[in-house]
Amino acid sequence: MRKFHLFHGSVSQVKEVTARLMYIAKKKGITVIVIGHVTKDGVIAGPRILEHMVDTVLYIEGERFFSHRIVRGVKNRFGSTNEIGVFDMQDVGMVEITNMSEAFLSDTNNILPGTSIVATVEGTSTILLEVQALTAHSYYNMPRRVANGIDFNRLNMILAVLEKRCNINLGAQDVYINVIGGIKVDEPAVDLGVAMAIISNYKNIVIDKSTVFIGEIGLTGEIRGVNSIEKRIKEVSKMGYKHIIGSKNQFEKVKKDLKDETIDLIGISTIEEAINYILK
Repeated sequence: MRKFHLFHGSVSQVKEVTARLMYIAKKKGITVIVIGHVTKDGVIAGPRILEHMVDTVLYIEGERFFSHRIVRGVKNRFGSTNEIGVFDMQDVGMVEITNMSEAFLSDTNNILPGTSIVATVEGTSTILLEVQALTAHSYYNMPRRVANGIDFNRLNMILAVLEKRCNINLGAQDVYINVIGGIKVDEPAVDLGVAMAIISNYKNIVIDKSTVFIGEIGLTGEIRGVNSIEKRIKEVSKMGYKHIIGSKNQFEKVKKDLKDETIDLIGISTIEEAINYILK
């Protein structure tokens, strides 16, 4: 493998060097990897012309204190960007993780309040993640909201729905959310799991460890269906979980074609029904 050093210069210099590398790659039928650094905002440093010229842009994501690394494609001229690779940093380099759900789940025998399991889709892969929540009386004029692994605005929306639709007073509580493993989740399919983790900690109730939550929460408190539900159910079954709580309307459609009798699909229509389920 040959290594080339691409120094940041003017736009014309970057464009010319990249064009020559592309010419060599096409002519010789080889792969050229240009490695650069990113800014504090997480974007490639230097002229943006480099991103426009290359065929694929890959980002390596990972938290400082975790060994897991996610390779995510944000541009792919000849394919899909809906794929990720999960690797573990070892002494021999980055080693592929074949069972991603096991990598991001902590102790599945955890029987402490404030924990829930969710199923999220990254590309074509389904991953089970553990969401942890902590609520505590706030001693500040403005209670703290900390979201590690989920969107901060999404957390505020979930708290507003819980307070308005379920009469749960979280306005005087500090709320902390953490997704185990350092992975970041953007899709709304984890809303229900986040809300249940918050309620579990607030009410000091332990959620059944064999239960997985899948569902989006609307502003009126309804539970909405999510995409790729069959893939999520399959992954939940493979990991040995027995119950899935999600959208009633969606589950009624899925049950007709579901052949796996080991999974119990529990359909709910509103967030209040989900709370009543874990409190009973």
